[in-house]
Amino acid sequence: MIISREFIEKSIYYIELNTPRIEKCLADLTEVEVWNQPNESTNSIGNLILHLCGNITQYILSSIGGLSDHRERDKEFSIKGGLSKAELLQKLQHTISSAVSVIKNCDEDSLVEIRSVQGFNLSGIGIIVHVTEHYSYHTGQIALLTKMLRNKDLGFYAGRDLNVHNR
Repeated sequence: MIISREFIEKSIYYIELNTPRIEKCLADLTEVEVWNQPNESTNSIGNLILHLCGNITQYILSSIGGLSDHRERDKEFSIKGGLSKAELLQKLQHTISSAVSVIKNCDEDSLVEIRSVQGFNLSGIGIIVHVTEHYSYHTGQIALLTKMLRNKDLGFYAGRDLNVHNR
């Protein structure tokens, strides 16, 4: 049980680490830039946020939380605007808050139960690991797109010495 609680707490920590980073990126960008698609092979930041909401809803809220799965994945990438930065952020924050609530309530059985999600058979642990890394992956893409547009350090580690050696 101690390992399960540690896993849940650290997963939530890393999931919640990403939302302020995306919020910072959105604050630095215009409404138009959020929906700009750099090329045919690159998604807009708006589409990435919609995709994150869809993925987290399907993996956490539906599979572990028991909600019906109504995800329309292709739509997450085909929308070309219509939501403001504030609306995107609100949607993301609501999705993350709901997912964190579900994760907090996981017990040992729900962590080891195997579920079929998006055609993959995953335990609750596998689902939470997927969401944690998927959220971080796309947060990195959003940060990179923002850095390319603004040519500035986003300061995610400001005030922290990242050259400290392990003890």
